[in-house]
Amino acid sequence: METGRLPLFCFFVALIVAFVFTRINVRLIRAKIGWFRDVNVGEMHIHHVVFGVVLTLLGGVSGLLVSGVSEGWYAVTAAIFGIGAALVLDEFALILHLRDVYWEEEGRASVDAVFIAVAITGLLLLGLRPLGWENSDGTPKGTWITGGLIVTNLGLAVVTLLKGKIWTGLVGLFVPVLLVPGAVRLARPGSPWAHWFFAPGSRHPRLRKMARAERREERWRRPVIRGKIAFQEFVSGRHDLPSTRRRSRR
Repeated sequence: METGRLPLFCFFVALIVAFVFTRINVRLIRAKIGWFRDVNVGEMHIHHVVFGVVLTLLGGVSGLLVSGVSEGWYAVTAAIFGIGAALVLDEFALILHLRDVYWEEEGRASVDAVFIAVAITGLLLLGLRPLGWENSDGTPKGTWITGGLIVTNLGLAVVTLLKGKIWTGLVGLFVPVLLVPGAVRLARPGSPWAHWFFAPGSRHPRLRKMARAERREERWRRPVIRGKIAFQEFVSGRHDLPSTRRRSRR
């Protein structure tokens, strides 16, 4: 409370609790256990992202109204906002693909979105600020130096993300030292950077470099991805339905 982060803490806790509760609920619905059923109006299935949008707007607008009045009520509205954000992000893949891919392979994007939101909020809660802005001492010289560091860090973050290193790029926004190896090291084979600069079909294809990227992906990245998927499925259930797009091709 002394740091003024109580609303952020309430958002953080509400985001995690609402996501876990939502996943337990949908897994019970999928297993057809007890009275757990989808919400339907007639023949229309109401996705929980709809409730998430309503709660997000309610929490956000209410927070604007009470932020300068009461920190306690501001924390309550932040918690409402966190619940809404959890419901929206839990169906992020549906918004991204504009179709119901909740239990398909593409549905893992929703879990990734929630994990990213939790990680970034946790870093903010620890007092870290993106791109090193907290390092400014307030003097004109310090502001110029900090501004230069921010621009540099932002550029490194963009390069890292374009190279397909999502977690390194996002965490590196708060721990900029991670951006240096992320931006310098070889890009992942499926990344935009690879398609632009060395993959087959690019302006200057470099087959040896592409082969080296694929070997690194298979040796180092694949085991990490399998571990991440195993943890995601432990938390959120198995996304084991075949892709609708794949079925349509057959």
